[in-house]
Amino acid sequence: MNFRKSMLTVALTSSVAFTAQAGEVEVLHWWTSGGEAAAVSVLKSMVEKEGHTWKDFAVAGGGGENTMTVLRARAVSGNPPSSAQIKGLEIHEWADLGFLSSLNTVAESEGWKDVLPEMVSNIMQFDGEFVAVPVNVHRVNWMWANPAAFEKAGVELPTSLDELWAAADKLKAAGIIPIAHGGQAWQDATTFESIALSLGGPEFFVKAFVEHDPAALQSDTMIEAFEQFRKVREYLDPGFPGREWNIATSMVIRGDAAMQFMGDWAKGEFSAANMQPGTDYLCLPFPGTENMFTFNIDSLAMFKQRSAENIEAQNTMARLVLSPEFQETFNMNKGSIPVRLDQDMSGFDACAQASMDTFKSTSASGEGLVPSMAHGMSTTSAVQGAIYDVTTTFFNSSMTAQEATRQLASAIRAAQ
Repeated sequence: MNFRKSMLTVALTSSVAFTAQAGEVEVLHWWTSGGEAAAVSVLKSMVEKEGHTWKDFAVAGGGGENTMTVLRARAVSGNPPSSAQIKGLEIHEWADLGFLSSLNTVAESEGWKDVLPEMVSNIMQFDGEFVAVPVNVHRVNWMWANPAAFEKAGVELPTSLDELWAAADKLKAAGIIPIAHGGQAWQDATTFESIALSLGGPEFFVKAFVEHDPAALQSDTMIEAFEQFRKVREYLDPGFPGREWNIATSMVIRGDAAMQFMGDWAKGEFSAANMQPGTDYLCLPFPGTENMFTFNIDSLAMFKQRSAENIEAQNTMARLVLSPEFQETFNMNKGSIPVRLDQDMSGFDACAQASMDTFKSTSASGEGLVPSMAHGMSTTSAVQGAIYDVTTTFFNSSMTAQEATRQLASAIRAAQ
């Protein structure tokens, strides 16, 4: 890849520059919505209480795509931030290029391997060194519903795709927007992967989006996934193109729309609106994905610094991120669940407790736990981008499901 070659050149020929003052940590992230901003402010306060300076660098929109564009530009110029929100295999890509610093001293002193699931530890490490710290675990395959909207339409909550479309028809007839959606590539992919998981189950999902098995990518199940995905268009309002995810969530909050297919970061928006789970809003697995968990892990990677003070600030932040205090406060604001297996969940709401129960059970059994393709956990950024292009083009055109399936397999093959 040209980008990889250019980054490697920078890593090998340039020393990592820094302009920060002593004890400063500059954090590049995309936590900008109401619930997310409240969550990240917790970490900022904790870092500052330790005597260090927090320099916030938030980049809104794009589900992280805009942030990655900024990060690449900063890194190419030899001036990466102290820390950046990076996920999945991209952590290993940056570490392989030589940009990330080791957190093993903190990890060993804090016993990270004892409190993190092995799957999480593996993602955070490169060549045996911790180079990133996990912030939380999101469940992606959620459906958020406004119970008043369903009651108004006299509709039961759907637990299968067939029930979903039947409910959507009745909601539409009652003058309620059935599905709140934002027409952005990552949001399209979020819905598409949940439909694929519902239709094919975890084994098919892994073959298609982790292993990129040609037979799975060109199967009848994938064709059906595209056909079901196309049906979503029938139940959206005209204003969906380009809409941010949190604006779509606000439609459900107001009762203008009945449901949204989005990860549990959406819960932070309901909480910020002082709504209570189980009464004002409902959290349910995406229809057909009960006892399955599509995971998305937010993490902060640390970029190499030459200042001892800034390195200390990085280590302090890494230690604070995995502290039980921060894990509880941050995740209650964010809508996600803690990454610590020993975390006390008694103070969390019913949605979070249900999410943690499913996360632990699928982790222990090895069945039903799958990494999100739409959120950069299952594959490289190049392959993810290829999937984005095909799914969004299909969703906004008259392309047939058969042609989309053919293009998907071809695009993934070309991007590998």
